[in-house]
Amino acid sequence: MSDPVCSIYHSYMNALRTYFAMLALVLLQAVSVWAEPLSRAQISDYVVPPYSLGEPLNDQGVWSLRNSGGAAAGYVFETGELAPLPGFAGAPINVFVMLDLEGRFINVRLIEHNEPIFVSGLGEAPFHKFFEQYAGLSISSSIVVGTPYGAGSGETSLVYLDGVAKATASVRIAHESILAATLVVAREKMQGLSTEPAARPDPELEIELTWDDLIKEGLAGRKTVTNAEADAAFVETIWANDDPEAAESPDENYLDLWIVDIGPPSIAQAALSDDTYKELQRFLKISPEMEPILLIDAGRHGLVSEDFVRNTAPDRVYLEQDELPVALRDADLLVELADGAPDGTAMIVRTDRRLGFDPAREWTLQVQAVREHGMFRPEVGSVIFEVTHATDERYFLREGTIEPVTPWMEAIRNRLPDLIVLAVFLGGLGGVLLIRMRRCATRRSFTQIRLGVLGFVIVFVGWWGQGQLSIVTVLATLRTGIEGGSLAYLLYDPFSLLIWAVTILGFVLWGRGFFCGWLCPFGAMQEFMHHLGTRLRLPRIEPSTRWDRRLKLLKYVLLAGLVAIVFVAPNHVDTAAEIEPFKTAITVFFEREWYYVLYAGFWLALGLFLFKGFCRYVCPLGAFMAIGGLLRGRNWIARRPECGSPCQLCKVRCKYGAIDNVGEVDYSECFQCLDCVTIYEDAKQCVPLILAVRQEQKEVAAE
Repeated sequence: MSDPVCSIYHSYMNALRTYFAMLALVLLQAVSVWAEPLSRAQISDYVVPPYSLGEPLNDQGVWSLRNSGGAAAGYVFETGELAPLPGFAGAPINVFVMLDLEGRFINVRLIEHNEPIFVSGLGEAPFHKFFEQYAGLSISSSIVVGTPYGAGSGETSLVYLDGVAKATASVRIAHESILAATLVVAREKMQGLSTEPAARPDPELEIELTWDDLIKEGLAGRKTVTNAEADAAFVETIWANDDPEAAESPDENYLDLWIVDIGPPSIAQAALSDDTYKELQRFLKISPEMEPILLIDAGRHGLVSEDFVRNTAPDRVYLEQDELPVALRDADLLVELADGAPDGTAMIVRTDRRLGFDPAREWTLQVQAVREHGMFRPEVGSVIFEVTHATDERYFLREGTIEPVTPWMEAIRNRLPDLIVLAVFLGGLGGVLLIRMRRCATRRSFTQIRLGVLGFVIVFVGWWGQGQLSIVTVLATLRTGIEGGSLAYLLYDPFSLLIWAVTILGFVLWGRGFFCGWLCPFGAMQEFMHHLGTRLRLPRIEPSTRWDRRLKLLKYVLLAGLVAIVFVAPNHVDTAAEIEPFKTAITVFFEREWYYVLYAGFWLALGLFLFKGFCRYVCPLGAFMAIGGLLRGRNWIARRPECGSPCQLCKVRCKYGAIDNVGEVDYSECFQCLDCVTIYEDAKQCVPLILAVRQEQKEVAAE
């Protein structure tokens, strides 16, 4: 090797040796230390009234929850102890959870995290807002982050939470931590809780039925209470003689209640008129997770009070299953009954199968009978009459335990259109550069083609797709590997993961140039600034060869410093990683504090005078890419014996300083702009080709 080439080679090898020596040192010294559980005083601050913190139940941060009367009301715990799934900074997202005895979330709040997008990007507010969606949801439901997928989503029993734009991967990790920790508590402390999915009506089952058939098959349940029986329920109370009508007609029905689950279409058609049936189907099309129940009272009770408001919870009718209350609500439908059905007060109420109600198992309807005693400010008393009911299993489908698709598959589904576009783009770009690179580089319109590709990268890959790769991912992966954690969090961002996969493949085919030259949105922005500076005829800053070589080592020093911080002060990694202006310029589109915007703007403005200064001298991700580029298996830029001596044109034209005096290409600094390929293939620019043509002309003239 010539002296300059040897110098460059030894510089890189020294940088590599320093890098891996530091890693080895840290590996010997690193100790994985998880945060201790919050103290009683600290966790009490998160408990919302009227609840209070009970006693610790184990050494993993699980506490009992007490209501205002001191009785057991549920459980309190941190997810960081029970399910420490690493986030994008390599540390777990710790969340506070209050769970009631029925398995419903009372309160979910963020305790601590290091997610870069929220720490110094979008801010904390949207992350806190995300956790507010859990209140009232049951762990018996299948809860996922995203939106329903596919044409059949209307019949799904999944509960969807809204994610956070530009931070979907982080909230998915937080969500999985919450579910994983909650299930640990549920299995240990709530053995009686059913996590099986509810049966749902079979829409394909068609059986011709009449009202009489409903009675014979037990599909229509009935509960009668005579006036005498109602009186007996109030005996020896102050309300015993407060219903004169009951005393006058003791054998008449106070309550003559019919109950029919009309979720199955065949049953609904037998119980309802054609118009009401059609109206019900329209309602269920909008709310397919609802289970409608028809109530008919042919007695005096009337089902609801005079103060009842439609489309609210009935004030005299309640539902229970497995000794747990099930929410009921008026369906707000006008009811006309089928021929043969009993006359009386009819209403359709609805409950939600996602909240644990299983229509194919026995459930209990409770009807409240109310009496008043006294003329002025009367005292109100009540008793409950119950009727149990179950609809034949054959009218329902039971698909077994619903297993939501894996988080990474859900992430792919939610970004499928973007991933298809990205895959086509990456495949097309890679194919052209691999097979048609030389022909493409010789086109007159090559500069316009390249700028068009870079513009697409900025807008689609960067701003729209949030596919700006960052050194933060590298550092988080390193930290996770050292601590023995899972790298599954990488799957939560399939868009960036696809770019990483193609980038690693690019290491083998081209070195660092494929990503740094074509796929980096911030690098593309700098290149546009260079062309703008050229158009404006601004002065150029060109460091000397010596200083250029020295400055290029700076990015390796910065990378080594960031690696050291991962182990020495891991909580400060996100702050240190702000050496990258990517988050400001790409992720949040300059919507940050002024000093971040000023910093990113500085590098872009410098690009008007110095060609891609950040990429060449400062970028720690670029340093990592250069190290990865050592996997390159071929010299893909063709050279001639005359390159470097006597021809220096490629070296002079190379804006990256990636070609030395003897014409050799330093692939660790090559950004694949293809300017040298254009020159190499152009008989009007390449000096050896020009000389060869002249020689041929001389020989022809001599003949």
